[in-house]
Amino acid sequence: MTALIWPEIYFVRHGETPWNAERRYQGRKDIPLNEKGQGQADQNGVALAALFAARGLDPMAFEWHASPLNRTRDTMDRVRAGFTTPLPPVKYDVRLMEISFGVLEGMLFEELPANMAHAPGRRTESYWEYRPENGENYRDVEARLEQFAHTMTGPSIVVAHGGIARTLRVLIERAPILEVINWAPPQDAIMHFTPGKMELLRAE
Repeated sequence: MTALIWPEIYFVRHGETPWNAERRYQGRKDIPLNEKGQGQADQNGVALAALFAARGLDPMAFEWHASPLNRTRDTMDRVRAGFTTPLPPVKYDVRLMEISFGVLEGMLFEELPANMAHAPGRRTESYWEYRPENGENYRDVEARLEQFAHTMTGPSIVVAHGGIARTLRVLIERAPILEVINWAPPQDAIMHFTPGKMELLRAE
């Protein structure tokens, strides 16, 4: 079996939503960006366009992929607005949707029952396998992202979610699960993935 080779990816997490600000499990709930999140997405667009110009990259030579949820669609629109040149169409893919937290969605981190104490900062490596009722675990997300990777034909710009960023760090960077399970993927930076590496890029 041939090993999966990932293309170069410039990854943007969607901007902040009211539920992010409240520390509430979001998952598949279609929550829009708040004002801060809109500003983060706008700034990431400006930063990405400047980065492409500085590196001599042609945005037309990249595939543009995004999760179909409204917060990622809005973020993608705002990122693309940072460019002044023509861009390829966006390909929306359900496999880029956030991990489903099932029955936990809508709950504040502080409201979790003792037997569901899996808020960021308190997760152990075993959380990667934890699947809440009617939800997914990170192994499920790995499987659908590997399926998605087979549809990619070249370097890509991807706008998606925090859970997707964590999983890509494991799949592409080969980061230890214990390192990423409590990591908060930034909403004001660009994540540049190349085989075995992830670098965070922020506007100067």
